[in-house]
Amino acid sequence: MHHEHRKKLLTLFKDDKDSVLYLKGGTVSHRYDTDFEYPFRQESNFLYLTGVDEPDMSAVLHAGSGEYVLVIPRRDAKFAVWMGYVRSTDEYSDLYGPDRVIYDDELSDWLKKQAPAKVHCLPGSEKDIRQFGLDPDIGHLKDALAWCRVIKSEGEIACLKTAAAAANQAHLEVMQAVYAGAFEYEMKAVFDSHVVRHGQIHAPYSGIFASGPGSAILHYTGKHRRLGDGELFLVDAGSEHNGYASDITRTYPVNGRFTALQAELYDIVLNALTTALNLVRPGNKMEDVHLAAARAIITGLRDTGLVKGNPDELMEKNVFALFFPHGLGHFLGLDTHDVGGYPKGTEKIDRPGLRFLRARRIFEPGMVLTIEPGLYFIPALLEPALSEKEVSGHLNAKRLRELFDFGGIRIEDNVVVREDGHENLTTVPKIRQEIEMVMS
Repeated sequence: MHHEHRKKLLTLFKDDKDSVLYLKGGTVSHRYDTDFEYPFRQESNFLYLTGVDEPDMSAVLHAGSGEYVLVIPRRDAKFAVWMGYVRSTDEYSDLYGPDRVIYDDELSDWLKKQAPAKVHCLPGSEKDIRQFGLDPDIGHLKDALAWCRVIKSEGEIACLKTAAAAANQAHLEVMQAVYAGAFEYEMKAVFDSHVVRHGQIHAPYSGIFASGPGSAILHYTGKHRRLGDGELFLVDAGSEHNGYASDITRTYPVNGRFTALQAELYDIVLNALTTALNLVRPGNKMEDVHLAAARAIITGLRDTGLVKGNPDELMEKNVFALFFPHGLGHFLGLDTHDVGGYPKGTEKIDRPGLRFLRARRIFEPGMVLTIEPGLYFIPALLEPALSEKEVSGHLNAKRLRELFDFGGIRIEDNVVVREDGHENLTTVPKIRQEIEMVMS
């Protein structure tokens, strides 16, 4: 798989045959000024091209010959004592398949023998190249890698499916375990224990386990609140397999039964998700699908009496953004918010509700993304709007103020764009009746 990734990347440098591409792998991180090591996770671009999951490595690709050189640190006996077995160059060749393995103290001489016309590298690696007496070029490699990583191979999709399968089951276990009086961190423990049992040690992100009003905080970081009877619980969490992420969100009642109001609002979000999913197919634009989901939300709110007016006018005045302030989704891959959402020259849309879109792309087969509409009652957005002449007449002030402690609802699926539409990797129940059956 990684060999094909390297070939794909080098097709973008076929007119630059006298150049080399330099990539620096990740290093071990420590907690502030201590010797406590965080678990190592490889830099995503390096992992994409090499599959190497060890620190302190680098790689060089020759644009003309295609030669792949893996550069390894020269480990000593001290390293072996503290960190374990030191592999030989032959073992690295067998394990990762480079054309050549050299030590890091040999890289300077090797590069000088190549006498490259250019050394393409990522921003942040310039110092490494300059110390070899060469001039770095940081203008092309980052965009080239983003272009490559946007369209996933079937091998990558298989990794994404494995990550999704573990997260699907973990979400189901949390849904079955939740109870009034539990702490949010207890539910995180349920989720984490499942994905770790499947060998997925790294979390693609810290996860959101938000009860009650916390569910209206888009990137909620608390974990110490008790879940209240009658409240909603929002779980946004995923897992990572071979570096590839899943990112799934479900929202449900702590006590297992939706109230009439919760059911009404939940179905608005579910309808927005269904509307958006039906539009995920080649040729459609992310921003158009976002607006279709936003229209579904604002129309649903109009039907409940929480807002007033014609949906066209409510959309034109951006009233939808008061309740759905984030983007509809993002690319998914070696990073949770994966690269390639904004190709060079693509500007963000300066409009409420759209300026936070993480991707402005036309859907193509092989793209993998999240679809995650949400509906939130956020006092920091709604309170000023209630005093704003332009939109206050469209808002049911009394009822909205009653919902300031309600929180929010988000439902998120992971999908692969296919030639004939899309493939949904998420199987966690999202129909109300199915959720209540699982929780009963």
